[in-house]
Amino acid sequence: MPRRLPPLNALRAFEAAARHRSFTLAADELSVTPAAVSHQVKGLEELLGVRLFRRLPRGLRLTDQGRNYLPGLTDGLDRLAEATERLTGRRLAGRLKVSVIPSFAARWLVPRIGDFYDRFPQIDVVIDAEPRNVDFAREDVDVGIRYGYGRYPGLHVEMLLKEDLFPVCSPSLLNRGVPLKEMADLRHHVLLHDSTAHLDELWVSWDLWLKAAGITDIDLGRGPRFSDTAMILQAAIAGHGVAIGRSALMGDDLRAGRLVRPFDITREAVFSYWVVTAPGSLDEPKVVVFWNWLAEQAARDRAS
Repeated sequence: MPRRLPPLNALRAFEAAARHRSFTLAADELSVTPAAVSHQVKGLEELLGVRLFRRLPRGLRLTDQGRNYLPGLTDGLDRLAEATERLTGRRLAGRLKVSVIPSFAARWLVPRIGDFYDRFPQIDVVIDAEPRNVDFAREDVDVGIRYGYGRYPGLHVEMLLKEDLFPVCSPSLLNRGVPLKEMADLRHHVLLHDSTAHLDELWVSWDLWLKAAGITDIDLGRGPRFSDTAMILQAAIAGHGVAIGRSALMGDDLRAGRLVRPFDITREAVFSYWVVTAPGSLDEPKVVVFWNWLAEQAARDRAS
């Protein structure tokens, strides 16, 4: 039976737009205009008879049909790329060194990396977890994951994940002593602090949260301080206090019930997570498949 498939260009346009949540960023990746991407996606929607996106003033949001379609499509395009690379003799193998900040490595990348090993066992990933930004021109690094504004001159840069900030704690803490029902109840609980928060990272420190809530009688000089977000979240899971959590790093804990949100209040983070590499590295098959795998994992996070 012949396969009934939509046009490849339309599939690539939708898949890129879905990963980036943007026609503009998808156009940059595919070296076409945003209008061309929009036209291809619209044609695909008409052909399939479903809406894949909701067009919003600040970007795109996948519909349920779009979210269900994306993982299989990404996997199919990856397999097509692999088959092409095998045919042309380009090696999808070897050592791939990834530089990543420690908190993101521990809380996001490492729990997911087994899926990459299962799919690409011929690629040996080396995860180098350190807070500094490496110099791609001088150091033996293939891909970096950075947290910031996304301004990295001379590198190829794509957004991986945005995140929200909100207080979190262990479920056991909700009714221990004075129940945690509103921000004022924080007076009776230990606050966990990030000692390395960047000055531009608004809402990462308790100071802004308490000021916004009109609370001025909590001594912010007290409470444990940690130099890494992974440690702060682990302390919160253990019931040691209330932390300001980052959505990108604790989604698994929230879904599993290890962490809960005592208050229904959220702030958008100023910084985001970005994937970076030297422009020439995008000619390497192992870099391309890892880059696409990261985008697929991020898309699944957003969908969940």
